[in-house]
Amino acid sequence: MELKLKTLCSTLVDNNPIKLVLLVASIFLISTSSSSSSLLSLDFYGTSCPGAEFMVRNTVRSASALDPTIPGKLLRLLFHDCIVEGCDGSVLLEGNGTERSDPANASLGGFTVVESAKRLLEVFCPQTVSCADILALAARDSVEFAGGPTVQILTGRRDGRVSSASNVRPNMVDTSFTMDVMIQHFSSKGLSPDDLVVLSGAHTIGSAHCNAFNDRFRENSKGKLTPIDGSLDQTYASELTKQCPMDGSASTTVNNDPETSFLFDNQYYQNLLAHKGLFQSDSVLLSDGRTKRKVEEFSNSQESFFESWGTSFLKLTSMGVKTGNGGEIRRSC
Repeated sequence: MELKLKTLCSTLVDNNPIKLVLLVASIFLISTSSSSSSLLSLDFYGTSCPGAEFMVRNTVRSASALDPTIPGKLLRLLFHDCIVEGCDGSVLLEGNGTERSDPANASLGGFTVVESAKRLLEVFCPQTVSCADILALAARDSVEFAGGPTVQILTGRRDGRVSSASNVRPNMVDTSFTMDVMIQHFSSKGLSPDDLVVLSGAHTIGSAHCNAFNDRFRENSKGKLTPIDGSLDQTYASELTKQCPMDGSASTTVNNDPETSFLFDNQYYQNLLAHKGLFQSDSVLLSDGRTKRKVEEFSNSQESFFESWGTSFLKLTSMGVKTGNGGEIRRSC
């Protein structure tokens, strides 16, 4: 077995380094995670629906061409799905008391893209491709369309039957969390401090409502917002108060990355070095010794960030999946 594995790895190195990364990560997942995630596979729909990934990809491409905010929305939607019940599409379900109804998910977007892909797939491959897989693939593709790396992921997820708002808050990462709390929270999901730094890089695209970072400001005697967080660049802080005034609309949003808002790159880490992290949970990545080295590494090397993204994204999308007889395949997401 060991000899066969070495031979296979050697072949993949020679022919496709990306597949080698996928193989190594898959072996890691099989040996360290639940039996469900080990049932995921590359090209799961190769026989049952050969054009599945192509159809999802084209749907995301078309939507992103019309609306450049779509990649950030899909990536955030995936994270909010995986972090609660695992990557099972439970965040997509509508109704009172569902995850989607929780205030923490009120600003999520990208649902129509997932549903559009599902409708298309139901025409060619009825009740075959899960909503959970569609969301994972759509988020994967959105990163590439925004200028990020091409990543291969495993498929075979089934859709969860449980979606409860009461499960959201205990599992969601809050932007005001301390580093200790974030590391503990990620660890409970099978993710390391390095994964925390890598996946936080998703903030290189997307946007946030003003109330997501208003804990870094306070109202002065003149009714104006002033920064109370000394780790925030003062010029940047001043720009944020102009975009989010006290009497501003609750629907106002600010780009996570003020420099290259719609480009998936390593600018996020350069922003952190310049003390321009939008959230407290961003800034602490630089101030804490456990994560600072990775921030500096990624700020200097986009290639290093992209390589690490592939591995961490694979781990994220394999969290708490339902496979085999677990879950279901929905007709509508």
